[in-house]
Amino acid sequence: MINISERTFQGYARATGSAGIRNRLLILNTTGLSELTARRIHAALPGSLFASTPFGGGMLGEDAQVHVDSILGLANHPNAGAVLILSADRPRCDIISNSLAKSGKPFHAIAYDDVGHDTLRMTDQGIRAGAVLSRDMSRHRPTSQPLSDLVIGLECGLSDPTSGLGANPLMGRFSDQMVAAGGTVIVGETLEWLGVEDRLAARARTPKIAEDIRQAVLRRERIAQDAGINLTGNNPNHANIESGLTTIEEKASGSSAKTGTQQISGVLKYAERPSGRGLYLMDAPSYSPESLTGFVAAGAQLMIFSTGLGNSYVSALAPTIKVSANKFTSQALPQQIDFDCSRLLSGGPWDEATARLAEHVADVASGSLTFGEILAEGSETISRFGASL
Repeated sequence: MINISERTFQGYARATGSAGIRNRLLILNTTGLSELTARRIHAALPGSLFASTPFGGGMLGEDAQVHVDSILGLANHPNAGAVLILSADRPRCDIISNSLAKSGKPFHAIAYDDVGHDTLRMTDQGIRAGAVLSRDMSRHRPTSQPLSDLVIGLECGLSDPTSGLGANPLMGRFSDQMVAAGGTVIVGETLEWLGVEDRLAARARTPKIAEDIRQAVLRRERIAQDAGINLTGNNPNHANIESGLTTIEEKASGSSAKTGTQQISGVLKYAERPSGRGLYLMDAPSYSPESLTGFVAAGAQLMIFSTGLGNSYVSALAPTIKVSANKFTSQALPQQIDFDCSRLLSGGPWDEATARLAEHVADVASGSLTFGEILAEGSETISRFGASL
């Protein structure tokens, strides 16, 4: 059995915060107007990561603040060794630049008014600046880092009964060991706490956290009711239902197994960084593209993502280990599923599978690629919480 508290990985120390498990240039586009130019620059810089938003002006209140917080979280992510910021909006560009200047992370920022609103000039300057950042960043060497320093996001998507019976409980066992060793784990998908919220609340560190869990579920349920939505067919969706998960409560009982048995240390807002180590819930949408970006913006360096039917989507910034306990899916999608735990459903040993998953996490943290990275299946999607003007 792996001893997580003593296990290390080869990571990139950062001036502030956690070590990176990758050292990549991040092309970060902060406004919808500049997105296509940013994509052109990204295409000219092989090896760079890309994160973007199609929005910019017109957002209000909490929605606008969450959007800025999310972009700041992406900019400061430990897996980005340097950042090239692109924007049509000078003030937004300055917010990101000021944050990176304080953290000491190498960056270069270009706004439309820097290039006379000429996107070809922005392209030229961006490629040249990105090349210099990449060259300088490549001098950074990985060093030994405690595995327990990782922040790991746990997700499930396109689930079937094997998810709740095998893959998610396995992730829960791994989560228990990570948290016991001093690591940090984040689990989101608030709607999938519906029906198990009292069991989760019973594990809360304080009565306030327990109430936060219950209120988060009530808010999501109320959103669906106010919109006149029958959750059946939406969550669980038609694929979940056809595979055997017929109600949200049934799905939640399997989904919540990812949380393991440890005490819950807090309920995070979308993209909010944990205030300490331990197990955290994030009050966030269940749809994987939005959910994963919430974890990434909160600082998660790595994801473990279970699927029953197959789901190729991964985070762009955080390597995402795809886990399945469905032997047919694992056999049918050998270049998508990184970790096959289907033997658990025929009596395979849980301790051995948990240790194997922990070793796989350490291996990926040290640089081994996931299929999602190799096949460039990753993206980032910042969730919205309101209308635009």
